[in-house]
Amino acid sequence: MSPKNVVFKKICKDKSVGVYMGRRDFVDRVDSVDPVDGVIVIDREALQGRKVFVTLSCTFRYGRDDMDVMGIAFRRELYLSTRQVYPPLQDREQGVHTRTQAKLLRKLGDDAYPFFFEFPDNLPCSVAMQPAPHDVGKQCAVEFEVKAFSAEAQDSKVHKRSSVKLMIRKVQYAPESQEGATAPSVEISQDFSVSDKPLHVTARLDKEVFYHGETMRLHLEVVNNSSRNVKNVIVSVDQVATVVLYSNDSYVKCVAIEEGDTVPAGTSLRKDILLLPLLANNRERRGIALDGKLKHEDTNLASSSIIKPGILKEVLGILVSYRVTLKLIIAGMMSSSEVSLELPFKLMHPKPDTVKESEMEEEMVFQEFKRSYLRGMIADDDEEEGNVSGGDDMAPKEK
Repeated sequence: MSPKNVVFKKICKDKSVGVYMGRRDFVDRVDSVDPVDGVIVIDREALQGRKVFVTLSCTFRYGRDDMDVMGIAFRRELYLSTRQVYPPLQDREQGVHTRTQAKLLRKLGDDAYPFFFEFPDNLPCSVAMQPAPHDVGKQCAVEFEVKAFSAEAQDSKVHKRSSVKLMIRKVQYAPESQEGATAPSVEISQDFSVSDKPLHVTARLDKEVFYHGETMRLHLEVVNNSSRNVKNVIVSVDQVATVVLYSNDSYVKCVAIEEGDTVPAGTSLRKDILLLPLLANNRERRGIALDGKLKHEDTNLASSSIIKPGILKEVLGILVSYRVTLKLIIAGMMSSSEVSLELPFKLMHPKPDTVKESEMEEEMVFQEFKRSYLRGMIADDDEEEGNVSGGDDMAPKEK
């Protein structure tokens, strides 16, 4: 849970099942992944003898819902795990794995039951491709979802009134220590057929890992001993998103750019160039990869993908990397030519400060999930239909 003890909750329309979770972001540390834990609250009268199940799923979607052709959906289920929560298959105390669950069970009473999932180590992180402003429906994305539902049996038809979905994210943070990491640098000498001396270019970054919202500084030196003029210096930050699951297509999008410097023949340029890759400057551009977006929440450019050794890239959905691209446009007698260099780097979130559960306040704040509670927002369509917040009617007072 967060230091403020915020608990996310969502309850189905017929009030038979509710989901309570202490967080919605789960960290992939490459060698391990945070488990998904929470509590299901039931209403025995509303259940009318039905059982209660909870699922954790990972889906790769590569098209809008309205693109489905002849009943074939443009999505692939990468992972699905189901647990029966009620009637419980084991003693309730045996199902408690975290202090968060224990606190919720004390708060919510006898009709609350814990659930717990562990991610397999070969699943991708949450990534979504930004749609164009006029696009509607779901786009290309890797999505994770917790779903609770009541039914006669696990494989019975599930009615929307009796089910509730909560989107979660699997995220990666920058390594805690960057000792030993080499700051990216590149150096090149370019000869020209009509010039006795070369064009020499050196470029370097201060470090390998940058944080979202952090200004990058590129140290650039151009020594133009040639007889050619450099008529433009273009420095860009490029995002490379590779859809490896079904097509291995790569999409290169410029997310920050600076240009306009010239280096006449026989002169030099020494300059620090500041770059700031931000989603705020690229909101209208279709196809940019974003960190998986949760409803009602903003997001950012997708973080760089860090892959565990031995894992097949083909099952990881969308891989994201970043590079600084430096292009020097060289004037010529007939046409211009180009000298190009690349510096790869990582763009990630810093690991947030952790708060020990023992230091958290006992008081819990339950956060509602009902679109009408959010000012200025339009109600969702099919996904949110049938899912409402139950307020406090399914949260018995602590005993």
